[in-house]
Amino acid sequence: MKPVRLDGRSLTRGGLVAVAHGAHVELAAEQLPAVARAADFLAEQVRREEPIYGVSTGFGSNADRLLGARRVREALPGEEPTGESLHAELQRNLIVTHAVCVGEPFPADVVRAMLCIRINTLMRGHSGVRVETLQALVAMLNAGIVPVVPQLGSVGASGDLAPLSHLAIVLLGGGEAFYQGERISGADALERAGLTPITLSYKEGLALNNGTAQMLACGVLALSRLEDLLDTADLAAAMTIDAFAGRLGAFAGKVHELRPHPGQVEVAAHLRKLLEGSTLSDIPYHLVPTFKPWTAQSWDTPEAQALRFDIGWNWVPLDQRHGREKFYTRFRPFKGGKKHQPQDSYSLRCIPQVHGAVRDAVAQAARVLDIELNALTDNPIIFPDADAEHVEQQVISAGHFHGMPLALAMSYVKAAIPVLASISERRLNKLVDPATNDGLPAFLIGNEDATESGFMIVQYTAAAIVNDLTSRAMPASVYSIPTSANAEDHVSMGANEARHVLAMADDLGKVLGLELYTAAQALDLRTDMINAARELARQGDVEALAAKIQGAPRNAEDHAAFLAEVDALRAELAEAEAFHPGDAVAAAHAAIRARIPFLERDRALDRDVAAAVQLVVDGDVLAAARGN
Repeated sequence: MKPVRLDGRSLTRGGLVAVAHGAHVELAAEQLPAVARAADFLAEQVRREEPIYGVSTGFGSNADRLLGARRVREALPGEEPTGESLHAELQRNLIVTHAVCVGEPFPADVVRAMLCIRINTLMRGHSGVRVETLQALVAMLNAGIVPVVPQLGSVGASGDLAPLSHLAIVLLGGGEAFYQGERISGADALERAGLTPITLSYKEGLALNNGTAQMLACGVLALSRLEDLLDTADLAAAMTIDAFAGRLGAFAGKVHELRPHPGQVEVAAHLRKLLEGSTLSDIPYHLVPTFKPWTAQSWDTPEAQALRFDIGWNWVPLDQRHGREKFYTRFRPFKGGKKHQPQDSYSLRCIPQVHGAVRDAVAQAARVLDIELNALTDNPIIFPDADAEHVEQQVISAGHFHGMPLALAMSYVKAAIPVLASISERRLNKLVDPATNDGLPAFLIGNEDATESGFMIVQYTAAAIVNDLTSRAMPASVYSIPTSANAEDHVSMGANEARHVLAMADDLGKVLGLELYTAAQALDLRTDMINAARELARQGDVEALAAKIQGAPRNAEDHAAFLAEVDALRAELAEAEAFHPGDAVAAAHAAIRARIPFLERDRALDRDVAAAVQLVVDGDVLAAARGN
C-alpha cells in the first residue's frame, strides 16, 4: 500500500483505515521545522527556569509543585543513583505509572490507528516533541511493532492517558508488544526490529499520552464498518421487500422531497435503485397466491409434483361485494397472500425514515471525527512564534484533550445501532410468522410432515443480539467520575463510548446477515410460488386453476361467473413475464446461494448462519449488489 503522508492537517478517515490495515506512514518534511521550533523553544524556557506545566511542574493535582534544580536525595537506601535529570525522570515516570489498563488487548488495527493519530497531531508543531521522537514512533509503526494496549482504563480526559501510555512505554523499552505474531516484551520487540529505546525530553511524555487517540481510532474504525453496514441494511431491507412483494410508493422521490432529511432521502433513493427491475414489488394483490402444504394431489404434472408447496386463493363471493363493486372491478375478487391494502407495515414502509435517521447519526459523527483527525489534543499548547511578553502567553494550558465532542457523537451512534438492528429483526420476524408474512409458509419451510422448524430459531438469535445491543446503548458520556484528586473533575468517558460502538457495529452486522439469510429463503419461496401460478395459468386449463381456489359457488349461475373470473385471473397470470426480484437484489441473492443452499428440509443451520454472517463481514453480498 502507498504510504500515508502525515503533516498534522490532511489525515483522512480513509488514510487512517489504510494505516490500521498495514499501510506505512511518512512524515511531511516541510512540517518538521515547526516541530523542531517548538522543541527548541521548550528547551530554552527550561534553561531560563520558567515554570511550565508538565515541563517544570508536576502533573494534574501536582501542578503546583515545581521541579527543583536537584533531587532532595540522590537515591533511596540501597539504590544506585540514576544520573537521570529530574525533567527526564518526570516524563518517564508519567508514562510508566500511567500504563495501567486492564482487560483484553485491542486488536492490531486499533493500536496502529492510535499510533498514526498520535504522530499526526504531534506534527502540528505545538506539542514540543523533538523530530527524532516522532521518527522513532514512525519507525516503530512501520516496523510492525504493535504495543499491547489493554482495553479498559481511559476516562476520556485528560485524553486517553492510560492506553496512550501503553503505546509510549514500548518506545522506552518497557511494556509488551506484538511482533511478527508473537507477544513479547517491548525491549525484545524493539531489538528484533533493529530499533533502540529512546529517552524522553521536555514534555514528551505528556505529549505522547495526552490526547484522544484511543476514542478517535475506535470511532473511525467503527464508522468505516458502519458505512458498509448502512448499505447492507438497505440491501437486506430491499430483499425483504421483494420477498413480501411490497409496495414501493412509500419510497418515491416526490414523497421524500416533502420531508428532506438527508439520510431519509438517500435511503429512499437507494431502495429504488436496489429494487429497479423487480416484477415482484407492486404486483397486483390478486396475483399473489398463498402457501398451501404440499400433498400428493397438489399437482398434475411430474414437473409440478417436484415443487415444495401447493398454492391457493379464496374467491370473494358475489354477495360479499356490495358497496365494493368498483374495487372488485379494478382488483379481481381473489384473496391470496397479499392483503388488499395500499400500505405495508412500518418495518417495510418506514425504512427510509428509520435507516435514514441512523445514517444522519453516522454522518454527524463523521463530521466530528474528521475535525478531530487533524486537531491538536494535548496540553499545554505551545506557540513558539507568538509575539508575547511572558511565557504564559506562549505556553497555554487548555482543554483540547477533553473527549466530549467525540463522546457525544459516539453516544448518538451508539443509540442508533440498536435501532437499525431492531427494525432488521422485526422484518426477519415478519418473514417467519405466518400471521404476518403475507402467505408464505410458517418459518419458511414446507413442513408437510410436521417435523420441521425451519427458520424459527434464527429469529431467536437475532432477538438475543438486539436485546444485547439495546442493553449496551446507555450513553457512557452522561456519567462522569472525577479523577486526579478532583483536578480532573469532569471527564468524558468517550473511550468507553467509542469502544462500545466498535464492538456493537460487529454485532449489527450479525443481525443483518441473519435477515439476508432469511430473506433469501423467503424470496425463493415467493418467486417460485407466483411463477408456479403463472405456469399453471399458461397451461390454459381454467378448471386446473379453479381447483386452487377456495369458495367456488354451487349454483350454476354463480359458478359460471366464478369460472369467468378465474379465466380472467388465468389470462392475467399467463400474460405476465416471469416474476423476479430487482436486479441488485437478484445479484445479492445469487451471492448468498453460492454459499448457502435453499433449505428444502431441516438440516443443521450453524454453518449456514456462520456463512451468512461472513458474507456481511467480507462484504461479498454487498459487492454483488453493487455489481463489483
